[in-house]
Amino acid sequence: MNYVPFALHPVELAAGLTVVLLSGRHATRGVRMTRLAAVLSWWAVTLWPIGDIAATHSLSVATAQRLVIMLGVVPLLLRTVSVSTMVRFTRPTAVDAVASWLSRPLPALVVVTVGGTLTLSAPLVNAGATSDIARCVVLIATLICGVVLWLPVLGCVPGARHLSPAARSGYLFAASLLVTVMSFVWIFSLHPLYPALTHQHDVVALSALADQQVAGFIAKLGAFLPLWTVAFVIFFRADA
Repeated sequence: MNYVPFALHPVELAAGLTVVLLSGRHATRGVRMTRLAAVLSWWAVTLWPIGDIAATHSLSVATAQRLVIMLGVVPLLLRTVSVSTMVRFTRPTAVDAVASWLSRPLPALVVVTVGGTLTLSAPLVNAGATSDIARCVVLIATLICGVVLWLPVLGCVPGARHLSPAARSGYLFAASLLVTVMSFVWIFSLHPLYPALTHQHDVVALSALADQQVAGFIAKLGAFLPLWTVAFVIFFRADA
């Protein structure tokens, strides 16, 4: 770990602690355990060493980090948000309008595809490798993309039209294809695209180009497997 010196990241640490403290004594054991699982997953991929490797060394680790946040941390947290909390949050007219709009499949797909692609674009990845502020901005953007991704599936926005099981399954299949558009660029690129990521060979035992190509396969498989699994479960449970 010579190239990954220990670093304490107070923002990421405080974010997790806030979620734990918000659980309170009145939350059920199931809610507390679900939030704890989300927080532990968040800390695992944002704190040292994984968070530092993702930010400054390895695109493949950064891709895995984004997937864990969007497909693991966010849905776990959303499932613990009560209806009354969502009602209070969406009470302002502007917030309710935006949340309802993002609960529709097409807007959600556009926002997630564009936002997810930007968080792994060369300018933002390179900025995050050299700036803690940029790193936090990328993580916040990833969280927002994750929330938008799951709104049409979980139907947690009060008053928004709920999709049928078939529509939710179709949406997840479409999302799995669109959120991984960068993977083709990484797999077939002939040279590294992220000059700020360094020492890949020493940290993850891969050259910069190989690490980039591995990131492409992680993006594909890491999105396909969980999203397709959830889509199949939703579809076949509807017929049960």
